[in-house]
Amino acid sequence: MIDYVIENYKKLNPNKEVPMEMKTKREEILSQIHQLRGELNINMDFLGDDKVMKIMESMKSSKTLINYMTEVFDFKIEMMDDMYKYAKCQYDCGNYAGTTSYLYFYLLVMPPTDKNYLNALWGKLASEILIQNWDTALIDLNRLQEFIDNNIKNSPIYLLHQRTWLIHWSLFIFFNHENGHNLIVNLFLYKPKYLNAIQTICPHILRYLAAAIIINRSKPAMKDLIKVIQQESYAYHDPITEFLENLFIQFDFEGARDKLYECQNIILNDFFLTTYIGDFVENARLMIFETFCRIHQCISISMLAKNLNMNLEDAECWIVNLIRNTKLDAKVDSEVGLVIMETQSSPYEQIIDQIDKLSIRSQALTNLVERNLIDRV
Repeated sequence: MIDYVIENYKKLNPNKEVPMEMKTKREEILSQIHQLRGELNINMDFLGDDKVMKIMESMKSSKTLINYMTEVFDFKIEMMDDMYKYAKCQYDCGNYAGTTSYLYFYLLVMPPTDKNYLNALWGKLASEILIQNWDTALIDLNRLQEFIDNNIKNSPIYLLHQRTWLIHWSLFIFFNHENGHNLIVNLFLYKPKYLNAIQTICPHILRYLAAAIIINRSKPAMKDLIKVIQQESYAYHDPITEFLENLFIQFDFEGARDKLYECQNIILNDFFLTTYIGDFVENARLMIFETFCRIHQCISISMLAKNLNMNLEDAECWIVNLIRNTKLDAKVDSEVGLVIMETQSSPYEQIIDQIDKLSIRSQALTNLVERNLIDRV
């Protein structure tokens, strides 16, 4: 990274010489790299050989792989400490692609009981995130999660901290991977150990969980999230969680509208959420509309426009498209400016209807049994 610093110094100071301490630092780093590379005592070219790597990957145990390496490459297990140091040096220098290769091999060879195994997992995950290789980063995240969850030797506090770090690092993957919004809900909401870590140490993560559920429009997950938000409202709240509280707990539509406006300002300045502002606002408005429709039969378009932070014309067009696309049982009367929900039977009437249907089916089944008995006789 010292080359990057020097390059920027030249851009900012085109008429000045590069300071001697920068040049000295660069020479020291290069000397350290050459020294560590020399200490490896093994030709690392096989890392780029697909045939050799496939052979290694096919070996079921670390012991079998070490025996193979010893016979073919004159390998010694002591070399792995030097490889770990060299990978760390490459990471510090910003060569993340190279780091992933060395740590991949390190994790392939060394057993999970190795002292540097957990650090190597973190280093591999960080490198994949930095080069934005999201598919591989997700594999590394799952591998790290499995290692942490199966580690019963360390104290509960240590494991809690490890899960907390994993939760934060996972945000880079979940908000860049194509299936990330589903994965974040599964890990943060439905894995008790990770939900406990969020509630105990980092309740601010509820913002990203709530945003993912809104963007995904996951109704079953929304119900479970609301319970968590209610439990943690004393410890943490922000406009996104307050929007859901106002809408689904208090049924305060004006409050939800105001919070939605605040949400837009927050999301625009949030590193992970800013690219999803369009989906978030669209789905949040849809949630307001659906909730409003559940408790009203006749709705003023002007009132909806106000609650949705839209002008009257845009709101009417949005509602018409929504009814058409989602096949809602409703119609728009533009002359009087109303959305009219079709009359639905009450819960009591629905139960009576189901009982009648069940009675008819029971009678038909009884008749069929009686016929079978007569035929047998």
